[in-house]
Amino acid sequence: MGDSTGNDLPGGQRPEVDALIFDWGGVLTVSVPEFVGAWLHAEAIDRDVYGRIMRDWLGRDALPGNPVYRLETGELTVPEFERLLAAELITTSGAGIDENGLLKRMFGGATPDPAMVELVRGARAAGLHTALLSNSWGEGYPKDLLLELFDTVVISGRIGLRKPDERIYHHTLEQVGVPAARSVFFDDAPVNVEAAQAVGMHAFRHTSADSTRAHLATLGVNL
Repeated sequence: MGDSTGNDLPGGQRPEVDALIFDWGGVLTVSVPEFVGAWLHAEAIDRDVYGRIMRDWLGRDALPGNPVYRLETGELTVPEFERLLAAELITTSGAGIDENGLLKRMFGGATPDPAMVELVRGARAAGLHTALLSNSWGEGYPKDLLLELFDTVVISGRIGLRKPDERIYHHTLEQVGVPAARSVFFDDAPVNVEAAQAVGMHAFRHTSADSTRAHLATLGVNL
């Protein structure tokens, strides 16, 4: 389990990759619009204002050192980030935003996608090395599930690097122990996919378990 010798998969074919690397939120969980949308609705948060904040803090043109950047690299604590975000948000009802536990509420609906859990479980059982590469908004990961699914876990806030910085991809490959060309990476954010491709990894945007299975099949991984 988790070696890089390229074990044959069921059917005897030799896959083109030895390691499967996955993002967490929006890949191993239900989609980000689904769980964030539920939170926005529950707290009557102005969606346009929220969208502007995320473009400024998370978009391609976001300035280095913005609050999301600092949260994901561990420079900001969760309470510090929650205070900054709550100060920017506006509700349609005019009510204030409770900063305490804001991220826990935001990610409350980020439940694991059963189809993706089964895919990763099957890949690991087949002898492929499975890894998590996640930009962290706190440490709200289900620890037991991570232990079950992944041979390697790389979380941005623990190492002070974040996607799409090329250094986090190189770090992950070093931890996994395979060259870039023998790995495949799935993320729901195009900028992170493009960065993985730039360092020589196979990489695809995740939209559903079925689409990810189809991409894997092009690399000889049939699960």
